[in-house]
Amino acid sequence: MLNTRRTSPPRARRALGAGLAGLLALGGLTALAGTADAATTLASAAAAKGRYFGTAVAANHLGEAPYVSALNTEFDSVTPENEMKWDAVEATRNSFNFQAADRIVSHAQSRGMKVRGHTLVWHSQLPSWVGGLGAADLRSAMNNHINQVMGHYKGKIHSWDVVNEAFQDGSSGARRSSPFQDKLGNGFIEEAFRTARAADPAAKLCYNDYNTDGINAKSNAVYNMVKDFKARGVPIDCVGFQSHFNSASPVPSDYQANLQRFADLGVEVQITELDIEGSGTSQATSYGNVVKACLAVTRCTGITVWGITDKYSWRASGTPLLFDSNYNKKPAYAAVLSALGGSSGGGDGGGSGASCTATYAKAEEWSDRFNGRVTITAGGSAISTWSVTVTLTPPQKISTTWNGTPTWDSSGNVMTMKPNGNGSLAPGASTSFGFTVMKNGTSTPPVIGACTAS
Repeated sequence: MLNTRRTSPPRARRALGAGLAGLLALGGLTALAGTADAATTLASAAAAKGRYFGTAVAANHLGEAPYVSALNTEFDSVTPENEMKWDAVEATRNSFNFQAADRIVSHAQSRGMKVRGHTLVWHSQLPSWVGGLGAADLRSAMNNHINQVMGHYKGKIHSWDVVNEAFQDGSSGARRSSPFQDKLGNGFIEEAFRTARAADPAAKLCYNDYNTDGINAKSNAVYNMVKDFKARGVPIDCVGFQSHFNSASPVPSDYQANLQRFADLGVEVQITELDIEGSGTSQATSYGNVVKACLAVTRCTGITVWGITDKYSWRASGTPLLFDSNYNKKPAYAAVLSALGGSSGGGDGGGSGASCTATYAKAEEWSDRFNGRVTITAGGSAISTWSVTVTLTPPQKISTTWNGTPTWDSSGNVMTMKPNGNGSLAPGASTSFGFTVMKNGTSTPPVIGACTAS
């Protein structure tokens, strides 16, 4: 079934969320990040399989400590959500603004992460002046845009989505109407790729689209274009499959076969914008299946999820990502890590499968303090103990705790809570602990770390 929902979502359709999880002092980052031992994070587990594991990043969230902590800990590749699109970098003809995109690239480089460039030529998020150009001017503007943007980031971008979403949905397999298609004709894609190769010969050049995840009329049209490009020496190195799924458009049964047929053309295949609406076991199974399909295709070189936390997803109401709105790891996270061959590193008794989740809720609140409650839920196996971190925003302090045994780090901002007679839980069973936070002028909710169990 074709997914009729739009992807590579425009800025206006992204759920920005009301209220950030809080700006924490930089000293809290280390405590939040934990360790990145081999195969205990998404990136390390993927790297052990010869893949990258990336996420879409918004520059305006890079001041939020929990967001940065999750980014730095779990991912080794980033894709700017909107910051490299035409309207963001060239709102006025030949006047370029790279400030927001530079912030993302600089952060990635400081952490040794790859960067996917997204996107150079696309019908959406296009300034109005582009559509008003005649054919000759449009060709010049398109090539200049590619040269200027790729030139600015030359040597810093692993893969570029050179052309994005150029084919129609439905059964026609036809090209989508756009200023480029309508005025320059079918040749605009080839021209864009040739210009891109000259602009940065080291970057991988990708065609990226949605609703091409299974074998259908649209993916057939893309397949035939790539086959033709390879036969004629048009420079194309990779094909991106956005992979936005939901209950109406689930992971196709021929997903792996479709990836494989593109790989057989001699191009890399990359899963570029993965998100799957849902929750619990069903969502986890679908995520696991996507990862397994990529691992089964030798030329599937990496996976990018379209965001870190549900609260900032463009489909926030569908809770489609691996971390919930409080940055708790969801069952889908565990399924992805498991499919990659990793483990939680949470003292699970040597592969017993012990796991748990931690969910925060604010309880009573007064002018100077509030109560918080964290619910611990065992996964599919019984657990005998659990551990969770609670990180405050200074100068907040916890004055009282109950139903748990706390310890503190040297900063006094990070509390590690362990059981107080409530460690043993049957599969799916829950317990909780609580605490009182003295606001000291700050009402920011605490950040709850991942639950570990054995």
